[in-house]
Amino acid sequence: MRTILLIDDEKRMLDLIELFLIPHGFKCIKETSGQTAIEILKHKKISLVLLDIMMPDLDGWEVCRRIRKFSDVPVIMLTARSDKLDLVKGLDTGADDYVTKPFDEGELVARVNALLRRLPDDESDTEKIIYGDFKLDKETYSLQFNDLKVQLTLKEFYIIEALIARPQKTFTREQLLHVAWEYNTYTDIRTIDSHIRNLRDKLKTAGFPIDEFLKTVWGIGYKWN
Repeated sequence: MRTILLIDDEKRMLDLIELFLIPHGFKCIKETSGQTAIEILKHKKISLVLLDIMMPDLDGWEVCRRIRKFSDVPVIMLTARSDKLDLVKGLDTGADDYVTKPFDEGELVARVNALLRRLPDDESDTEKIIYGDFKLDKETYSLQFNDLKVQLTLKEFYIIEALIARPQKTFTREQLLHVAWEYNTYTDIRTIDSHIRNLRDKLKTAGFPIDEFLKTVWGIGYKWN
């Protein structure tokens, strides 16, 4: 699982960005201090940084300069400004891309994925998501439980990927619909129920103890227990 470091002095913005990214299989670390974020980067494996420009103490430009002294991790600057000079300044300090606030989920996720596609795929944690005895393989789009293995459809894979990457979190049907169908807003929301039902049947037939893990939260959606 790829880990994204979110740096913004506004907790509300950090929570919103995390809400955008988690359904797409990303793990997020949230930090309001630029200096603390730099220390995190020195000691943790981070795949990408989302960095706000306007912060007290150390602004985003300075944080980016300091990051570039020891790391080539991809950096996307988040800015409420649209002035081209500010954007150029951000790129000159070592940022790889920028997103101007307000932004929507689709734009943010697309820019994150575009940068991550440039990274090498030889890291084992980018190929598999492991939760207990379950292994979700991103190379073969299959789910394994101990010695059992099941091939998933693309939609089933996206749904399981979101659920297993954030165990205990309850996903609404709307969130799972967006995960599996992205921007197709014309898909009926109850389609998720059909896919979950088919997924359960498939995994039960293969011998998976799926009822212990894939839970229905009545009136809301689903979660991985």
